[in-house]
Amino acid sequence: MSGHATKEIDSATLWGGKISPFSTSYGKLMMWFFLVSDALTFGGLLIAYGFTRFNTLDAWPIGEETFNSMPFLGHGYPLLYVALMTFILIVSSVTMVLAVEAGHRMDKKGVVKWMIATIIGGFFFVGSQAWEWSHFIHGSEFGKVELADGSQAIVHGKFGELKNFTVTEAGKHYRKGDVITEDLRHQYQHAVVEGKVIGGANGGVITLHDGSIAKVNKAKDEHMKLIIKVKGAKYKLQDVIENEEASRMYYEAIDGHAHKVIYGANLKENEYGTQQYAQFFFFITGFHGFHVFSGVCINIIILMGVLRGVYHKRGHYEMVEKTGLYWHFVDLVWVFVFTFFYLV
Repeated sequence: MSGHATKEIDSATLWGGKISPFSTSYGKLMMWFFLVSDALTFGGLLIAYGFTRFNTLDAWPIGEETFNSMPFLGHGYPLLYVALMTFILIVSSVTMVLAVEAGHRMDKKGVVKWMIATIIGGFFFVGSQAWEWSHFIHGSEFGKVELADGSQAIVHGKFGELKNFTVTEAGKHYRKGDVITEDLRHQYQHAVVEGKVIGGANGGVITLHDGSIAKVNKAKDEHMKLIIKVKGAKYKLQDVIENEEASRMYYEAIDGHAHKVIYGANLKENEYGTQQYAQFFFFITGFHGFHVFSGVCINIIILMGVLRGVYHKRGHYEMVEKTGLYWHFVDLVWVFVFTFFYLV
């Protein structure tokens, strides 16, 4: 490809100024400057994350406990979906390498093929990150519960399936005998937070938003485990309560008591552990997600130029190479984010 071959530069020219001693274009040089500055930004964020985690180590969420769900399959798959989306992003970096290599050979069809594959991989990652955020925000079926001694515990186990609610006392909307089968989890969690579930260990009864009262038809919970994340008068950090005792304590804490459970995470509350974790998670993964989405948009714009033959007429595909540098940077940053948030 013209303008990209390695050249021998004599000493006088090399140190005499006026031309670049690196034999690289202005565009690629500026891209490197941008990537270095962006790397410093991510580096500062991850250092701040590490410093904060070190100061709250015992209460910090564990990755495989927090991210253990798969779309359509439910819970019980620690880090599997995160590993899948990471693998897809790394593969998209490989396809970008192949697009750049095709450009060096002036193979327009090859550039188009591999750039489309890269864009598909980027969309998959962004969509997966959106799903992961949604899961993180909505939380688990049990939530984080405040126990009788003031300690707070996250809950592991299989939540019994909510089958339906049967109305026993009519309210403004539902009539006696109505069987409710839609939006069960959301209604149940809202009632738990408001202290409107009684006898939950055996399904119990629930007061719905319209004031009607219904019997909860729910399967039995399995393998319940409470892990203390905030110490209280009796339990200390990382204490574990299991099985029947865990179930008894959980439902004693929530039965008829308002605001004893936190579901999911936002900027004010966090089911999974200390609040700083959620704040760092949203900011750092969101910042990286914005970079990936921007990279996908840039790749689409460059692909349109490739399809129109703009770069083929110029005699080189340097624009593909420059956007490839950005895409590789985004992939490399995710390796560090993945390590800090999910593995360490």
